[in-house]
Amino acid sequence: MTENWIAPSILSADFARLGEEVDNVLAAGADVVHFDVMDNHFVPNLTIGPLVCDALRKHGVTAPIDVHLMIEPVDRIIPDFAQAGANFITFHPEGSVHIDRTLQLIHDEGCKAGLVFNPGTPLHHLDHVMDKLDMILLMSVNPGFGGQSFLPSALDKLRQVRKKIDDSGFDIRLEIDGGVKIDNIREIKAAGADTFVAGSAIFGKPNYRDTIDQMRSELAQAE
Repeated sequence: MTENWIAPSILSADFARLGEEVDNVLAAGADVVHFDVMDNHFVPNLTIGPLVCDALRKHGVTAPIDVHLMIEPVDRIIPDFAQAGANFITFHPEGSVHIDRTLQLIHDEGCKAGLVFNPGTPLHHLDHVMDKLDMILLMSVNPGFGGQSFLPSALDKLRQVRKKIDDSGFDIRLEIDGGVKIDNIREIKAAGADTFVAGSAIFGKPNYRDTIDQMRSELAQAE
């Protein structure tokens, strides 16, 4: 069975002390550091780039870094994030004119590759690239800002993608991002997710370990 990963989104961290924040959340039991990269073009916000990824690696962060590119076009920036220490790079089909080539580029740069689906993006983009995917990320909010509420329609989409993954026979992680909290993570897991991005639900709380422990307790009950 695929191990459950909790992936705090640093979008909700205190950027004035980002290295310390990431150290603390990993010490509290997080598995993956999640980057939300926005370009004020594909989505209406501007966040962080490869320099921040590189800075965290130089700071001493060794955990996997999962980079979600909400940018268009994506190909130009992929090598920069790979060289900065990213492990996973995911992008939206709308951000690439040739998703097969972009997935290959990510692999050529030594990273694991994935596709991201907005709430309104159809799943047919998966049809011919399942063999090139290491991750599928479903957005359970419309991307652009942290702190939004989970869209219940994402649960049915999770079930559909879980079936596609299981039927394919490929080893592909199924990630969810948007409004993930202690009180809904069990239901999200039951619908098929194994990688859980949470921003304000973790960084907005005073005790990161307590929050992550409660999330793990809920996940254990969904098995």
